[in-house]
Amino acid sequence: MRTVTVTVPATSANLGPGFDTLGLALSVYDTLTASSFDDDRLVVEVTGPGADEIPTDESNLVVRSIAHVYADVDRPMPGLHLHAENGVPHGRGLGSSGAAVTAGILIAKGLLAGDVDLDDDALLRLATELEGHPDNVAPALFGGLTIAWTAERGPRHKKLLVHRGVAPVVFVPGFTMSTSLARSLQPPHVSREDAVFNVSRSALLIAALTQSPELLLDATDDRLHQDYRGPAMPETLRLVQALRAEGFAAVVSGAGPSVLVLADGPGARQRAVEIADDVTDTPWQAHMLAVDVQGGTVRERAEGST
Repeated sequence: MRTVTVTVPATSANLGPGFDTLGLALSVYDTLTASSFDDDRLVVEVTGPGADEIPTDESNLVVRSIAHVYADVDRPMPGLHLHAENGVPHGRGLGSSGAAVTAGILIAKGLLAGDVDLDDDALLRLATELEGHPDNVAPALFGGLTIAWTAERGPRHKKLLVHRGVAPVVFVPGFTMSTSLARSLQPPHVSREDAVFNVSRSALLIAALTQSPELLLDATDDRLHQDYRGPAMPETLRLVQALRAEGFAAVVSGAGPSVLVLADGPGARQRAVEIADDVTDTPWQAHMLAVDVQGGTVRERAEGST
């Protein structure tokens, strides 16, 4: 029997203009402990957000991700006892599915240690095969601000450190949003003007997040996805617009419906909370967060330890 514990951060993708490209790891975590056995037992226990809706059989996304790695490296899938303590809200645009995929990949990495060596490129490839795109799994795996893209040799990423003056706050509503529905609302084509607009803002956003936080408001403007998705989550769009009118770099977090604010200092976040309390009928739970710089971690536990 081998036991490993993994911790995986929440993520916020897109960050306004960086659609399907930019992602940020945030200090909210899922923690999972998995033990392998020589037989075919499968025990899955889940606590925390979304626990009542998460399957506890072979269809569980973490279990499927573990099995995907074992199949890829041509090893037999062991029996498992999996305990998940969820901290990442589900269906809120904070990368819960990416966190589950990343957790499964890292659990498999830990259980296979000493037999199979999985490097960073392999981890990102395997996670992207399951998630469909790398913008959430890259920051979940590696932490910080990540730029993700796909080359001929597969998905790639570049990790960057975020300026210490950037202070994230996430507003989480009580309702959820389907990622597939959000994507279906976007047009198949955009104008050249809008494409150039987003290219310029994405380039500026890298500078704002790493060097010049005072540019964050302009840098987070977007014409590719947020307005198109607005009708499906009007309270989200209303909060984004109200915050931006007051000078805050507010964006839809991932596919929504949560709102991410990249404040240019910790002291500014309380004012953002006050605005959220005033402008919508929806109660928003504010999470004052930090940028996670580690990404997913794997720790092997000796048998009998706690």
